[in-house]
Amino acid sequence: MNPKYAPLFAALTLPTSPSAAGTLGALELRNRLVMAPMTNFSSNEDGSVTDTELAYYARRSGGVGMVITACANVTAGGQGFPGEIGVDRDDLVPSLNRLARAIQGEGAAAVLQIFHGGRMCPPELVNGDVVSASAVPAERPGSAVPREMTAAEVQDTVTAFGDATRRAIEAGYDGVEIHGANGYLLQQFFSPHSNRRTDRWGGDVQGRMAFPLAVVEAVQAAVRAHATRPFVVGYRFSPEEPETPGISMPDTLALIDALAETGLDYLHVSLMDYRSLPRTGDVTRPRLDALVARLNGRVPLIGVGSVWSADDALAVLDSGAVLVALGRSLVVEPDWAQKVEAGQEQHLRTELTPDEQALLVVPDPLWNAILNAPGWFPVARTEAAEAKVTERA
Repeated sequence: MNPKYAPLFAALTLPTSPSAAGTLGALELRNRLVMAPMTNFSSNEDGSVTDTELAYYARRSGGVGMVITACANVTAGGQGFPGEIGVDRDDLVPSLNRLARAIQGEGAAAVLQIFHGGRMCPPELVNGDVVSASAVPAERPGSAVPREMTAAEVQDTVTAFGDATRRAIEAGYDGVEIHGANGYLLQQFFSPHSNRRTDRWGGDVQGRMAFPLAVVEAVQAAVRAHATRPFVVGYRFSPEEPETPGISMPDTLALIDALAETGLDYLHVSLMDYRSLPRTGDVTRPRLDALVARLNGRVPLIGVGSVWSADDALAVLDSGAVLVALGRSLVVEPDWAQKVEAGQEQHLRTELTPDEQALLVVPDPLWNAILNAPGWFPVARTEAAEAKVTERA
């Protein structure tokens, strides 16, 4: 290994404070590299995982320290994608266990991301009953006007996150990540764009964070009640929204202050590029740097966003993040961690070709999405590769 990259392979325990580990102890991670949660559209219609999905995760779990799965819906009415993992029913625990074992069998910790899609749910997946904090549609073409959730439904959803956590514990996971990012339900409650409520679940920035904080409390209560070994709880958030009104950096700094007080084991920022600058607040320093400075070591932060090279990953750690997540780069290069650890960082793959699905062990739904979404992944469309794809079609 190039000694320069040794920090990427330093072991880590979560929680990072020995006094916070409590009676369950700490989760040991072999390095600072994380597989980012990425939707793959590949589960069965009933929410159970498929064999191709298991193979996809196992192929990418051999070098990283922790794998965060694609989001799993905590209620039947919270399904945000076709082919989504389900954690809304007890009968899914054996299926969830298969996925946890596939990841852990390669040496990585397995963390299940749990969520509710809210107004982002396709109506056809939720029997036409799209719900949100308020009856405000998303600003994208064809968005459904959601139904405002009743106070009882909000509380039931909080309870559902706790129930999902219990199922994750029973299924053998090492933790859960609460998905409060990317425009889904928890973010909808925090956002002034989607939350126009006047009850205890809305209002000013403190009122709008009531639902996310209640979910954190329910999840942590489930851990205390059911976990018998180390089990971590993380929270993912998007720092800003483009809408007006929308979440601003000052809003998010207030949110992470509140989250830091809850005893979460880590926070995970959602960024397209770790170098990106804010739209609001101090626009002269990268979002990642501002978040690290505000947290000031209170909670470990996972940095992410266009991390392709070993130097990118090192830059994320150098910013003060404790862990670095690999998303698209781990799809393109399943052996990313192994190559860098072996001193072969110059041989990291940075693009794929349309005929490499079997080589990269990617399920059909995700592969088709990659090829049909220009600009999402770096795809080299060589004549030979296109000819093979045409032959298979």
